[in-house]
Amino acid sequence: MGWSSSHGGVRIWILASLLAALLHAGAVRGFYLPGSYPHKYEVGDVLSVKVNSLTSIDTEMPFTYYSLPFCKPQEGVRDSAENLGELLMGDRIENSPYRFRMYTNESDILLCRTDALSAADLALLRERIDQMYQVNLILDNLPAIRYTRKDDYVLRWTGYPVGIRVQDVYYLFNHLKFRVLVHKYEETNVARVMGTGDAAEVIPAVAGSDGPPGYMVVGFEVVPCSFQHDAETAKNLKMYEKYPSKIQCEPTTVAMAVKENQPLVFSYEVEFVEMDIKWPSRWDAYLKMEGARVHWFSILNSLMVIAFLAAIVLVILLRTVRRDLTRYEELDKEAQAQMNEELSGWKLVVGDVFRAPDNPVLLCVMVGDGVQILGMAVVTILFAALGFMSPASRGALVTGMLFFYLVLGIAAGYAAVRLWKTIRVGDHSGWISVSWRVACFFPGIAFLILTTLNFLLWGSHSTGAIPFSLFVILLLLWFCISVPLTLVGGYLGAKAPHLEYPVRTNQIPREIPSQRYPSWLLVVGAGTLPFGTLFIELFFIMSSLWMGRVYYVFGFLFVVLVLLVVVCAEVSLVLTYMHLCVEDWKWWWKSFFSSGSVALYIFLYSVNYLVFDLKSLSGPVSATLYLGYSLFMVLAIMLATGTVGFLSSFWFVHYLFSSVKLD
Repeated sequence: MGWSSSHGGVRIWILASLLAALLHAGAVRGFYLPGSYPHKYEVGDVLSVKVNSLTSIDTEMPFTYYSLPFCKPQEGVRDSAENLGELLMGDRIENSPYRFRMYTNESDILLCRTDALSAADLALLRERIDQMYQVNLILDNLPAIRYTRKDDYVLRWTGYPVGIRVQDVYYLFNHLKFRVLVHKYEETNVARVMGTGDAAEVIPAVAGSDGPPGYMVVGFEVVPCSFQHDAETAKNLKMYEKYPSKIQCEPTTVAMAVKENQPLVFSYEVEFVEMDIKWPSRWDAYLKMEGARVHWFSILNSLMVIAFLAAIVLVILLRTVRRDLTRYEELDKEAQAQMNEELSGWKLVVGDVFRAPDNPVLLCVMVGDGVQILGMAVVTILFAALGFMSPASRGALVTGMLFFYLVLGIAAGYAAVRLWKTIRVGDHSGWISVSWRVACFFPGIAFLILTTLNFLLWGSHSTGAIPFSLFVILLLLWFCISVPLTLVGGYLGAKAPHLEYPVRTNQIPREIPSQRYPSWLLVVGAGTLPFGTLFIELFFIMSSLWMGRVYYVFGFLFVVLVLLVVVCAEVSLVLTYMHLCVEDWKWWWKSFFSSGSVALYIFLYSVNYLVFDLKSLSGPVSATLYLGYSLFMVLAIMLATGTVGFLSSFWFVHYLFSSVKLD
């Protein structure tokens, strides 16, 4: 590049600064979505609690809150505004009858007395309790958090269980003790965009704050209790009236047994506590999951080990190829002609190395889809690492992934058609067909898998099922945005110049010598090294998807993704070189699957996670949903990693044969 040593130092410093910023974005203890600001509540202002879907790690099928005989709000049940990501994730946020007044403590508040339980309602309640369903409440965009103590550890949970089974008796948690943490609203404490935790940048007050004091909600805790109310006394009370006797909330004891033909009585109490927690740090309690220290050290150890292995692979590869090129180019033309008969290895396949592969259309389509998926992953994780898709914004991550996938259809069409034109040595005829197949291959398979799983969810009446109207919207997005953009990309690829091969291809294919071992064995085994770069991170991702934990270390995830791309490229280069050295010129598909085979190990790991970590997952429907979503995930990973391997190998082969003259 012609840079001096001082410029090189500056460049290294800039790269180190960017890396540190990304890691800080993932490791920061508290952050929020840029552009969102705290809501100021004055004393006495009404705080409305919302409810989300009932969830369980036992079935992985969410259900609406009001599918159980709970109290309903006086104004009726209403859906809150939801984005596309929330709907796809199975969230159904609705209003609830719980009402608070800012900084106003209340106790012994009667919520409602339900009708007598029918046999069907009783059976459903017992089933939900057996399946460990959790009730998820939301206040000012904060999920309710519950603390439990186990030995010397304090465990954090979002939501609270519907009830508990003691021997053969089912008890319902019908009294909730809320603790709302608030912080005094001050203009100088309002964090600017990208403000995080203690490092939040403050904005000076624009005007004086002589009005009534205001508060911000910085925490929402719940303690569920099972209390036996007097149903006859509650019958004469209205919603929000005070229960005549004192309600003792004892979390360690249960009293409200659910029985047929008996009504349920619900009540609650609320306490407001002023804390020093700043608003940008209010998500700390949700992100301080147990085992975080092990997570950081494991990831750092994995990064260092894999970076060291990747450096060794790269050095060996460069030294080997450079030695071969140097020895060959030192020979004059007469010596080359004499040694042509004795030469072995990659020099002998010069007339076949760029011969068109089997099923070239399918290869182009898979590479195009891989470019689209990889681009979506990189951009989405980068935005998430910078804080634009924090847990404070439900559904933002899925919505962002869908948006970037649709937009990057233009890159998919361009890559596929340009590769198609290169394989056909400049002939771009048929590019429309290739573009259409790119636009329909992966989305079509995904649509088939998700539709099959959706029928299972529909049959179970789960909120995880995609509504028919959303199906129509997704189809419109597919055919009105993704397909046209892919065709535009294909048109640009057809107009772009194809890559010129550095050598000519013989008319008669060279016979491939018999190998000592099947080539597919190396191809399948090559996926172990890329898998080693992400299997630790994969555990935390799986825990987030299936165990209800919050995943927020996107900075490290971005670093792991970059490292995965590098390792996939190097593994594919090594295997391609090995195949060429044994005169196997059919490297196209092998380079794709040598790095794409990491998806096989991820799927095996998913099965292992199902067997050993999701032991409570019950029923064939839940297992089918898990395996179906896992299959969808590994298909996307195979296309992305396979594309990295193929493109790096294509560049390597092109560079290798253009660096030596074979006359």
